Amino acid sequence: MIEPKRSLLDVNIKEIWHYRDLIVLFVRRDFVSQYKQTILGPIWLFVQPLFTTITFLFVFNRIAKISTDGVNPTLFYMSGITLWNYFADCLTKTSSTFTANAGIFGKVYFPRLVTPISIILSSLIKFFIQFLLFAVFYGFFVATDQQALTINATLLLLPLYVFIMAMLSFGLGVIFSSLTTKYRDLSYLLVFGIQLLMYATPIIYPLNSTSGKLKTILLLNPITSLVENFRYGVFSQGCFISYGLVYSLVFSFVVVGIGILLFNQVEKSFMDTV
Repeated sequence: MIEPKRSLLDVNIKEIWHYRDLIVLFVRRDFVSQYKQTILGPIWLFVQPLFTTITFLFVFNRIAKISTDGVNPTLFYMSGITLWNYFADCLTKTSSTFTANAGIFGKVYFPRLVTPISIILSSLIKFFIQFLLFAVFYGFFVATDQQALTINATLLLLPLYVFIMAMLSFGLGVIFSSLTTKYRDLSYLLVFGIQLLMYATPIIYPLNSTSGKLKTILLLNPITSLVENFRYGVFSQGCFISYGLVYSLVFSFVVVGIGILLFNQVEKSFMDTV
């Protein structure tokens, strides 16, 4: 059937929904293949955030003596790591959509956006598992009276925070995926950039510990408000940044728009450059 030429910002939601079974298949593939040939298997989902938390405790709390705003350091670091891991995992994997799936894309047709969407969903499963780990530690510290904690009603906005992070990582991921079909060096730059971005996000320190221009610069990072608002919801410490939440939401939609534009453009001829 002959169809009119699509615009660069066109997304055929109906067609993507038609391939929902393929999305489920890719989600299962992404989740299973990652741990298929490992000794610990899915246990790595728990080991990784625990090891990272222990490292942060030793380096930033014991040695650097960085304040955690009165919150138990273990819970403070783990809360930030839980959110950050989801964003970083989604961004890293979606950024290789074209290069990692060139073989499949060259053999059979399906909406190419199915691939990054499946990555976002498979990473969401990991996020829920790691969030459960955080909740267990949270409950332990409360039950043993080691930390007086109060959950704030703003925690109900957690699904919105996760949605915005998914949008941000999806948009940035497909942008880098589109650009790396021609400029492979960007894949190395992205790995370095993600590491730097983590330090520009209040993962190892509270936003309240900064001020002036530095605080303004940190607030330009759309992840900053999401992390701070999440911590405010679980610890009732710090502040709820309402304008930052709006900024992050708008920023995510802009990034997704740019990402889809580039993705649709590169999709037409990427086999010639990959």
